[in-house]
Amino acid sequence: MGATGNVGRQVVARLAAAGVGTRALARDPAAAGLPDGVEVVRGDLAKPASLAAAADGVDSVLLVWPFPGSENAEQVVRVLGARARRVVYLSSTSVNDQGPQSDLIPLLHVEMESLVRTYVSEWTVLRADTLASNALGWAGQIRTGDIVRGTAVAPSAVVHEGDIAAVAVRLLTESGHERRIYRVTGPRVVGRAEQVEAIGAALGRALRFEALPVAVARESMTAAGLPARLIETLVSMADFRPRSELVTTTVAELTGRPARDIREWAAEHVEDFR
Repeated sequence: MGATGNVGRQVVARLAAAGVGTRALARDPAAAGLPDGVEVVRGDLAKPASLAAAADGVDSVLLVWPFPGSENAEQVVRVLGARARRVVYLSSTSVNDQGPQSDLIPLLHVEMESLVRTYVSEWTVLRADTLASNALGWAGQIRTGDIVRGTAVAPSAVVHEGDIAAVAVRLLTESGHERRIYRVTGPRVVGRAEQVEAIGAALGRALRFEALPVAVARESMTAAGLPARLIETLVSMADFRPRSELVTTTVAELTGRPARDIREWAAEHVEDFR
């Protein structure tokens, strides 16, 4: 569930390459562009009734929730829990187990984690730090100039989406991970300015990040036509989320190799910014 996104697509590719029978959910199977041998079925997380047939006969599910709110989430998780033995839910390291949540994103993930624990017999929660692939949203700015403008989100250990996918495959295909929470991060804490500099270095250009005031960012996203709830979710993250010093060794422990640095990610994705 989420097979065509930045993480899900890599999970599907890894499973298929390993010879694991894989079924992927897509709103438009013909446009999914997934590897040969993958069974692509039509379905939509926004329409829980469409999931029953898609989930029949499935042993393990990776659930990536793509919405800023939890409408229909309970029905979706109930459908999956009634059919699949195991569900791995992609959550966020921003979830605070010790107190109130910093912003709307961890608040949503707390709700989703609770649903998965309630309705799935063998649940696993995979909490990931900020995805490096989020930087692909800057590609348009980078192609046309040397300044990336955006909200100044607090630094964290940005993680390569491929590393998240590699961990997810282990959790989906191995026993012993049931009813556990895993935290996946990159190797060090970086801010948006350093992410932009890493992309610039890969391109051979001097790029810099310019932080926008929250009010200006809200106006810009509104003008771009983003949904109001998504805008408030993104703004709340910029407004309230504190700097994170969390760095884990989960990638190395589960895959046998260390997590990749943002500079490695930028070098791998350089063509996306040309």
